[in-house]
Amino acid sequence: MILTVCMSPCTDVTIELDSLNIGKTNIVKSKYMTFGGKALNVAIGVARLGGEPYATGLMYNENGYMFERELDKEGVPFRFIWNKGRARENYKFIDNRSMLTEVNDVGVEVTKEKTDEVLGMVRMLSRDAAVTVISGGLPRGVDSSFYGDLVNAVAPTSLKIVDAAGERLFAAIDVGVDMVKPNLDELENTLGRRIESKEDMLAGCKELLDRGAKRVLLSLGKQGAVITDGEKSYYCKSLNVAVNSTVGAGDGMVAAAAMKLAEKAPLSEILRAGVAAGTATVMTTGKTSFTKEKFNEVIANLRVSEL
Repeated sequence: MILTVCMSPCTDVTIELDSLNIGKTNIVKSKYMTFGGKALNVAIGVARLGGEPYATGLMYNENGYMFERELDKEGVPFRFIWNKGRARENYKFIDNRSMLTEVNDVGVEVTKEKTDEVLGMVRMLSRDAAVTVISGGLPRGVDSSFYGDLVNAVAPTSLKIVDAAGERLFAAIDVGVDMVKPNLDELENTLGRRIESKEDMLAGCKELLDRGAKRVLLSLGKQGAVITDGEKSYYCKSLNVAVNSTVGAGDGMVAAAAMKLAEKAPLSEILRAGVAAGTATVMTTGKTSFTKEKFNEVIANLRVSEL
């Protein structure tokens, strides 16, 4: 089982436009809503690949049933800690150049009583999980250090993957995690400096390894990704494909990587599967995940090289 922990579920409203003109009237070409959050998207990706996901974390009384309905449709079992209010709503504007502009809601506050209940749930469910994925934001009122509490709550028999940035990432890796998956912007923002070369990139990954991550899977967007454990490093270039949306690409990468990590696959195969799932996601219209058929089509054409 792959357990995913979502502390900040959200409704994503994706709006496609010919162009986004600030301060002017814009005409919508298409609009669709998805009910997820990074860790829930990971769970759906695992299900699409034929794995055994289980979703937990926080959910909200007023619109949580919509998330449950979507997870049911995807075949993802779940058990949440319920909070008052509504899950936040995020707006994603995509123009004809596939440029993404996001406006993220802040959501309602969550008490310590509720976060303690989440920790108890993670302790219990992670005992049966080969891998536990903790990803995404935290609700209002919860400090970044809670990411360290979540990692501590995971059973020692479960491998730990964290997809976060900044102080949340540091809080997690200071405790010790098996893999982290920042993208290049997140790595730059987390370390507080520009990364302009392959040497800079590997040096940045090494900082995360030195602080407590065992592996770093660094997403480079349309350029592919890099993975390193400090001893060996590999690069996989993405295919040159038509990009319908970048929404959920990182979550697809984490889903496939988690399944390979659970299989104790080598670094090169974790990387190749992650890039395949991320690429398959950007090729998919109207969804935050990919189809297994598209994943298989992409992975057959990917090559990994050692750095």
